[in-house]
This record gives sequence, C-alpha cells and structure tokens, in this order.
Amino acid sequence: MSLNQIALLSVHTSPLDQPGVGDAGGLNVYVVETAKRLAQQNISVDIFTRRTSSSVKNESILFDGVKVKQITAGPFEGLTKQSLPSQLCALSAGVLREEALQKEGYYQLIHSHYWLSGQVGWVASERWNVPLVHSMHTMAKVKNSSLAIDDSPEPTEREIGEQQVIDAANQLVANTESEAQDLIHLYGADTNNVSVVNPGVDLDLFSPGDQLIARKELGIPQDAIVFTFVGRVQPLKAPDVLIKAAHQFINDHPNLRNRVRVVICGGLSGSGLNRPESLVSLVKELDLLKNVIFLAPSSREKLTSVYRASTLVAVPSYSESFGLVAIEAQACGVPVIGTNVGGLKTTVADSKSGLLVNGHDPRTWAQVLAQLSLDDAELKKLQIGARQHALKFSWDKTVSGLINVYEKALVTKPKQVKFLRAL
Repeated sequence: MSLNQIALLSVHTSPLDQPGVGDAGGLNVYVVETAKRLAQQNISVDIFTRRTSSSVKNESILFDGVKVKQITAGPFEGLTKQSLPSQLCALSAGVLREEALQKEGYYQLIHSHYWLSGQVGWVASERWNVPLVHSMHTMAKVKNSSLAIDDSPEPTEREIGEQQVIDAANQLVANTESEAQDLIHLYGADTNNVSVVNPGVDLDLFSPGDQLIARKELGIPQDAIVFTFVGRVQPLKAPDVLIKAAHQFINDHPNLRNRVRVVICGGLSGSGLNRPESLVSLVKELDLLKNVIFLAPSSREKLTSVYRASTLVAVPSYSESFGLVAIEAQACGVPVIGTNVGGLKTTVADSKSGLLVNGHDPRTWAQVLAQLSLDDAELKKLQIGARQHALKFSWDKTVSGLINVYEKALVTKPKQVKFLRAL
C-alpha cells in the first residue's frame, strides 16, 4: 500500500507553540521537523492538537502538505496537562468528527505522541480501522524511578493510561535503545513491535559559528567562561544543579569569578510553576547575581547564538528519553556535560563529545566543569568531537526510520484491546 496521508496527534501541546515554554519542548520540535520532511516525501500530514485560544484558526498550513487542526476540548486557557485526561472524550470526539468530513479511508495511519495523544489515537485507530504508531517521549515509571528533589511523582492514572496505549499500538517508536528497553521491561511491550528511531537535528541551522560574534550579540564578555542550560525550567531538568556547580567552581577558582557566566535559557514548566522564584532565589542566596543570565525561550535561529556563545552546555536532567538540546549544542561544536541517564547515553559520546556525570552532586559537576573548560587542548578535542558526533543524527534519517515503521504497521491490523494487564 502506498502511504500518502497520515494523522499525527499531539493533543497536549501544539506544534505552533514556542519550545521551552509551558509543555512545549523537544516533542514539539520533533513533530514539526518530521512532519515537514514526511510531506517532502509526498506523505501529507494533518496534525491534531488542542485549541488553547479563541483567536487560533480551525485549520492552518504549517508547510506544504502539513496542516494543523485545532480541536476544541475544555476551556481555551488555564487547563493544565494534568487536567487533560478529563478532556479525552472531547478530544477523541473532535478528531473523529474531523475525519468524518473526509472520504472513507482518508487517513491510512495514526502516529500519536505522548500518552494523552495515544489515548485519542487508540479510539481513532479502532474507529477508522487503521494502524496506530505511538511515541511515548516520556514515561511515568521512568520519571518516578528517579525523581528530583521537590518534584511531584506522576500519578498511577498516567501509568495505567500509558499501559493501555502501549497494549493498543501496532508499533512503538523509541527514541533510543534505552527507551526501548524501558518499554519492554517496565511495560511489557512486545519486542517485535518496538523500533528504535533516533530523533535528529537540523545540521544546517545548528552548526559551528563565530563565538565572539555570538557573545557580542548576547552581551557576554569575550573572555567569559560560559556554562549554559537550555530547556524548560522545572525540577526534572535540574537547572539548579548547574547553578550550584558554577558556585562551587567559583569557590574552587576564586580568581575566575568575574569571568564566569551561567546562561539559563528557558521558561517555567511543570512543577517548576509551583515555585516560580526558586532559581532567582538560589542565585541571590549564592551571590551569583552578576554571574547568571536569564534568557527567555528563543526561536530556533536565535538559539544557535546561545549555543555558539557557550564554553559548555549542561544537561543535568534526572531523566531524558533523548535530550535534543545535547545534540543541538554538539551540532554547533559545543561539548556537553550530561547526566548519565536514559537517552543522554546516546546523545553524548562520553569523553569524545562531552562527559557523562553520575548523579547530581554539585561538587562533582564543578570538577567536570573545570576539567573541560580550563584545559584548552581537551576542550578543543571535544569541540571537534561534538560536531562529528552530531553528524550521526539528522531529521532526514529520522524520517527514513519512521517510514520503515509505518510500512511495518500498515501490514498489521488494528488491535482490539480487551483488558489491561496488571501493573
């Protein structure tokens, strides 16, 4: 069967949203970049998402061959991701209603992203009699096994919902081999239904550039030692670890205090909204007001300057299914220090493009910051290795892998899930 039209579900966050704000992050980038390239392969994509504003059009064109369809479910504003399960019926009804306006068999396949979309995709798959492909991106059992301090555990209801989606999907797409093993061992996924397809990076946009120009653009001193965090500001992503590590770095090297800059680029998200002033308070407590720069989430183009201005980029997350920031930074020729967890074991080539750190002890992180940033020869080696490692990842390669998964799914029948295995 020739594949020419698919439905892509991202109900909890829109591809039109700015990554780094609220629930928008790497998943949003993934949806946009893969949809664009699927359309370039003559596979048209309709992306379904939840309407969050009355001013948004019912349908908009994202790229040639890619439409974004808004589904009304619940209030436009003020509805958190945690409250969305109450709107799954409304979301499912809206998606089914859109399909009913098309000729029979219009959508040949559904690809859902995140468990909430999977719940809607499960219903649509059975109704339309088409296969369901699902990407988890994050999983409750993984997050709950390594919670950050003061973070809130994911509820049992989410674990149940994830299990239902995994049981219902014809094919599961894992971002890394680590995620694939979590699907199999934590959720009992059938190994024959799990495929590893790494996300990619725009290697033309994210590329090495002039560090001096980037620093001038951002108002950073040319001789600065710049440690950067990019991402949503919440306990899971642990930007506080970098700030504490930078404080320890300064204590260990007091003569460098005036040169150290810590860039935090991102917006509040998740449980970070519960303590919106926590990072600023931490910076004041540690007397780092002159060293820390807070930047609002930026466009993909401006983000390249943030990376290029950096000496090192830190990804101190407690869990990551992939770690898109790590690949983007390395594509710009910037080494990455990441926690030795999940997908970061894939996105960071330890000792070649950066270093992986066990745990979140600021003293250990400070030692690694010093080890890399104060050794010019080591830093140069890792800068070269960073770009070389990033070249292994591209969105074109990702889409090629997805098409292979889609073709595998097309020869199967939608599942009829009659029971939920015990958790």
